[in-house]
Amino acid sequence: TIEGLEASGELDAIQAAFVEFGAVQCGFCTPGVIMSAKALLNKYPQPTEEQINEGMAGVLCRCTGHIKVKEAIRNDFRIRQERLKRALGDV
Repeated sequence: TIEGLEASGELDAIQAAFVEFGAVQCGFCTPGVIMSAKALLNKYPQPTEEQINEGMAGVLCRCTGHIKVKEAIRNDFRIRQERLKRALGDV
């Protein structure tokens, strides 16, 4: 579930990316969109545009379309890298 993504009181990187890029609107479809994005990222940690389009094809959002969702997905890897650097004390 969407609640299971959070670890140690910190949002998962994809959740943080959705907030950072404004990929959440009314909240009705957000859990499903995030879980689909998470499944996509588990399969392809740095997905291509084609993989993103294919992975998100079954998810519909009337509020945002997929522009901001795709931005969030593209930036998930960057957020993970930043968190890893912080955890290792490199930042």
